Amino acid sequence: MLYQLKPLFMGERDSLPIDCEMDFSGLEYQNAHPFQSPVRVKGEVTVSADIVTLRMTISTQIHGNCDRCLTAFVHSMEVPVERVLVASLNNEENDEYLLLNDYQLPLDELVEEELILNLPSKNLCRKDCRGLCPKCGKNLNEGLCGCRSDTIDPRLEVLRQLMN
Repeated sequence: MLYQLKPLFMGERDSLPIDCEMDFSGLEYQNAHPFQSPVRVKGEVTVSADIVTLRMTISTQIHGNCDRCLTAFVHSMEVPVERVLVASLNNEENDEYLLLNDYQLPLDELVEEELILNLPSKNLCRKDCRGLCPKCGKNLNEGLCGCRSDTIDPRLEVLRQLMN
């Protein structure tokens, strides 16, 4: 989705609202499809003192499986974005500015990048997830499993004998 921003750069307009829904359900990230719900983008591109600024909020839900207990979850995600837009740069390596080609803002590419950069590094169903029992595989969030926890790793048996 391209937004034509030439009227803003030429001083013909002061602002351009952005309000749309995007579909990223086909986006695969780490062998999963986290964006099964529509992605809502709402914001505005404004000009102030010849500086063109994009301010928007990306809202969606993340679908995934917990890395500890494998339970499916859905979490809300909201990403605020603020970028200064430029039509040309002297230093091409500058990350502070978003360089536009022909005054066009590729909104879908920008939103996809922001979504991926803001995904959590560890997918958890909840912050205090207890995971699975390493012996029987029961989900410890649902209660204790009854496995004996006083058994000692045979490699550490020597240390237990020193304690006695």
